[in-house]
Amino acid sequence: MRTTLLIAATVMLLAGVSVHAQNSGNIRYKWYDAQGLMHFSDSLTAEAMKYGYDLVNDRGMVIQHVPRQLTAEERAAANKLAAEQAARQRAAQEQANADAQMLSAYPDEESYKISQQQALDTVDQQIHTTQINLRSQEKALTDLLGRAADIENAKGTVPRTLADSIAQQRNVVAGQRNTLRRQQALREQTVQSQARQLAHYRELRAAQAQPAQ
Repeated sequence: MRTTLLIAATVMLLAGVSVHAQNSGNIRYKWYDAQGLMHFSDSLTAEAMKYGYDLVNDRGMVIQHVPRQLTAEERAAANKLAAEQAARQRAAQEQANADAQMLSAYPDEESYKISQQQALDTVDQQIHTTQINLRSQEKALTDLLGRAADIENAKGTVPRTLADSIAQQRNVVAGQRNTLRRQQALREQTVQSQARQLAHYRELRAAQAQPAQ
């Protein structure tokens, strides 16, 4: 107890000496210029602020260091770096929150796999619906083309309305085929993504199962 009181008293005494030194009017400024030469001054100069300076008391002890002023480019770079670091920290925190929610929602791997399969089933259902629609639209196009062929075989002229209907139906079929390709690509991406997510889930579960150090 006496030792603790002695340490506290010493700290208070040193703090009092420092405050006295700063308020005594004996503070000087020390800095180094571009050539590395040391300078002292009783007042703060523009050059000292440019290169950074030390506050020195009457005993020659440095009581505070003030770094040099940053250029506009350095400030911009520092701000950019700070923003990038903050963004990385936010992303890491968001990932940690998402991981915690996932572990809470799916207490075991089987429940997680069921959730993944449900998502894949939704994509498969969309593909199946598009395939049905595509076959229907292709049949409609085939019927229109057959009518046009019959007219031409009879040495007749295909009416403008029928030709327009064929062109329109071809566009519908092309749109359905593009939709099907996109959905199939989405399914492939989903399978790959789910494989990565499952591996990540397993890593989290393994880390969770390890005893605390």
